[in-house]
Amino acid sequence: MSQKQVNTGDDPTKAVLSESGLNSKHLCDYVVNVATGCRHGCKFCYVPSTPAVRTRPDMLKEQAGVNDAQREWGNYVLYRDNLPERLSNHLDRKQKWKQTRRGCGVVGISFSTDCYMDGRAGAITRDAVQTLTENEKYTRVLSRNPILALQDHDVFQEAGEYVTIGSSIPCLHSESVAAIEPRAPSPEHRLRGLIEFDDLGVQTYVSMSPTYPTLDKDDLRMQLKQIAACNPAVVFHEPINPRGANFEMTVDAAREAGQEKLAQELSKLQNRERWAEYAMKHLRWVQELGEELDLPVHLWPDKNLRNYVSPDEAKWIEKWRHRQSPEPFGERELPSTKPPKLERHSVTAD
Repeated sequence: MSQKQVNTGDDPTKAVLSESGLNSKHLCDYVVNVATGCRHGCKFCYVPSTPAVRTRPDMLKEQAGVNDAQREWGNYVLYRDNLPERLSNHLDRKQKWKQTRRGCGVVGISFSTDCYMDGRAGAITRDAVQTLTENEKYTRVLSRNPILALQDHDVFQEAGEYVTIGSSIPCLHSESVAAIEPRAPSPEHRLRGLIEFDDLGVQTYVSMSPTYPTLDKDDLRMQLKQIAACNPAVVFHEPINPRGANFEMTVDAAREAGQEKLAQELSKLQNRERWAEYAMKHLRWVQELGEELDLPVHLWPDKNLRNYVSPDEAKWIEKWRHRQSPEPFGERELPSTKPPKLERHSVTAD
C-alpha cells in the first residue's frame, strides 16, 4: 500500500443511525458510519458523489482543508469518536425498527467509509458493534482490512448470530487491485482475515465487487475457489459500472500504475454496449461457477443493464433483482443451516 498524508479532523454529523437504500442489495436497512472520508482512496468509489459528502464542502474545508471531495478522496478522514455513546442513547429512545424483506432490519457498518481503515476508526467500530449486538440488532460489518478487525475478535465472538463480517474482493491480482485501490490491503490480506474469523466461529461473507474486465472465466473460477476458504454465508457479485466522474479517474489510476491492459479494458467500457456485454458475461459466469463450486452466490445486476441487452436478458436481470439472497443472516425466512465446510485452498494470488 502506498502512503500519503491524510488530513484528519472531527465529524460534526448529528445523524447516528440512518435508514439505507442498501436493502435493495440485501445488505441492510440502516447504516452507521464511523467517519466521513476514507484512507483507502479507491478510485471507483461512489461515496464522494453522495449527498453526505457532496453537499458539505464548507464542513470538509473547515475540518480537513478539502477543496475537491472527489479528487481528494483518500486524503481526508473526519472521525466520529463519540458515536458509540450517542448510538446507545439513540437505541434506548428508538421505538420503531424498520425491517424490510430484503434488509431484514440489519445495521451496516460502514458503507460510506472503511470502519477498520485504521486504529482510531477501529476503536469506534468496536464499541458500535458491541452496542448494537448487545441490543440484539443484527450488524453487518464491511472492511477491506479484516486483519485489523481481528483485534476485536472477542466482541465478534460474543455477539454470536448478531454479527457478520465481510470484505470486498474484486480480483486476486494484487497489482491490479493496488492500481485502483491504492491504499487498501491486498486481496490475500483480506482473505486471510476472513479465514481467521471463520476459524473463530464468526460468520463471514464476501462482496466480489467490482470484478475487472480483464478477468476471464478461469480467473473467476480461481477467485471463487479462494473465496471458498473463508466459508462465506453468501458471495455477492457485481461488475464495475463506468458511470460518474470517478470512472475516468479509475482509468487514469490504472494507467499511471503501469496497468496498461487494465486501463485499456476499463476505457472500452465507456461504450455502453461494450459494458453490457462484459457485465452480462461476468454475471452469467459467476452464477454458473457458484453452482459448479456449490457456493451461495447472489448477483447484483445494475438496473440500467436492461436498456442495453435483449428482452430475454432483461427478464433474467429483473428476476435477479427480485430474488432473495441465500444468506440466512438477520433471521430471513430461509433454511438456517450454514453451508458445509469447504476444502481449504491457498490464498496466494497468481
